[in-house]
Amino acid sequence: MSEFTRAFEQAGNLLIALDPDIFGIVALSLQVSLTAVIIATLIALPLGATLALTRFPGRGIPITILNAFMGLPPVVVGLAVYLLLSRAGPLGEFGLLFTPGAMITAQAILVLPLIAALTRQTIEDLATEYREDLASLGANRARMLPTLLWEGRFSLTTGVLAGFGRAIAEVGAVFIVGGNIDGVTRVMTTAITLETSKGNLGMALGLGIILIGLTIGINAIAMAVSRFGRLRYGA
Repeated sequence: MSEFTRAFEQAGNLLIALDPDIFGIVALSLQVSLTAVIIATLIALPLGATLALTRFPGRGIPITILNAFMGLPPVVVGLAVYLLLSRAGPLGEFGLLFTPGAMITAQAILVLPLIAALTRQTIEDLATEYREDLASLGANRARMLPTLLWEGRFSLTTGVLAGFGRAIAEVGAVFIVGGNIDGVTRVMTTAITLETSKGNLGMALGLGIILIGLTIGINAIAMAVSRFGRLRYGA
C-alpha cells in the first residue's frame, strides 16, 4: 500500500470514528473564526455604509486604504498583534497572547477590511440607485443607512461569508499569536502544518478534508444567497 493510499485510509478511519482530537480542533476553529467574523461584521457594516454615504474632502484616501487592506498579509497582521499583546506591548498586561482571544483579534483585523470594502461598494451602488426615491421621502443619511443595509442584505451576507471563508482558512497570523498549543490554540490550519511536519499524514489529511468541505460549503451558501437575492428581490 502506498503512503498516499495509507494516508487516505487513516484519514477515513479517523473521520468515521469521530476522533475527539480532530473534532476538538474543528470546534475551536469554528469558535475562533465565527467570533472574529461577528466582531468584524459589527464594525465593518456601519463603517462601510457610513463611508459610502458620506462625502468629504479626501474621501478617496480612506477608500484606497480600505481596499488595500483587503490584501493584508496574514503574517504581518500576526506580527502586529503579537507586538501589541506581548509583555512589552501596550496590551501585554491583559495576558491575551497565546490564547483564543489573540487569534480572534488577528482574524477580526484580517476580515474587517474585506467586509467593510464590500459593504461600501454595495451601499454606494444602492444609494445611487435609490437616492431620488429616498430623498423624496425626506430620508437623511442616518435614516438611509439602515434602509440600504436591509436592501443590500443578500450581497452583504455574501461578503460576510467570504470573510468567514478567509478567517477559517488562515494560518500565518493565528500561528504567530496563538502558538499552536495543543488543546488551547490549535486550529485546523496550524494542526495541518504541524501534523504534516511530523509525518502524521492521516491526521493532517482528515483535517484537510474537513477544511475543504467547510470552504466548499461556505462558497455554496454564498452563491445560493446571492442567487436567491437576485431572483426574488433583484438585490
